[in-house]
Amino acid sequence: MTHSDAPDGLTPQQFAAVLDWWRDAGVDLEFVDTARDWLARPDAAATAGNAPQFVAPQPPPPPPAPKIGGDGADLPATLAEFAQWWLTEPSLDGGQVFDRVPPRGPAGAELMVLVDHPEPGDSARLLDGPQGALLDAILTSFGIAPDAAYVASCLPRHMPMPDWAALAEAGLGRIVAHHVNLAAPRRLIVLGPHISSLLGHDPAKSANPLPRFNHEGGNLAVLVAPGLMRLSGRPRDKAGLWNAWLDWTG
Repeated sequence: MTHSDAPDGLTPQQFAAVLDWWRDAGVDLEFVDTARDWLARPDAAATAGNAPQFVAPQPPPPPPAPKIGGDGADLPATLAEFAQWWLTEPSLDGGQVFDRVPPRGPAGAELMVLVDHPEPGDSARLLDGPQGALLDAILTSFGIAPDAAYVASCLPRHMPMPDWAALAEAGLGRIVAHHVNLAAPRRLIVLGPHISSLLGHDPAKSANPLPRFNHEGGNLAVLVAPGLMRLSGRPRDKAGLWNAWLDWTG
């Protein structure tokens, strides 16, 4: 306690005399009945008004992901140009252009078959392995010569676990729609559950199949079926595809 702490009614001189009297009596400390934690941190609520406030700077928002094919102004205008663009366009695969496989078949085909990606080992011909052999057998059972169908993939090379949500966000659906528009088939079969999400159909929100595909002013009948890998190991799914084909074309 200091002279400035003098109680009301005492002058500083009087208070100093009182302190001297107690000091001479051997009392030079102040005692209280309750313990005090001298190591305790100051009460945050009591010191909040006096403590400087630190506000962490907010990080800048991430830049938007680049769109596949850019703004779309330079997309190929013909199917032949698209096939070449498919093999060389960097934005299709994060700048990588190796191991790409072109689509095959004639424009204006009776049927277009759309799969998710090429088979492992494909090079000059799309679906050149067991899945392609199965597709040829399916087309033959449909009464369509394998070379008469237009066969294309959503991705330019084999990708075991593609991030379909990210690809859709990057604009792959627009590329697929443009491809279908250039191929101009009469009908479209989609082999793979993830592909329909690129065509504007969300399987998580609707169990109903995608009946038609509206694309760049066109309107196309669509049949969605399991992928070729699943069909190869499940005879029941093959039978389901055959029955769906009969209902679709009957």
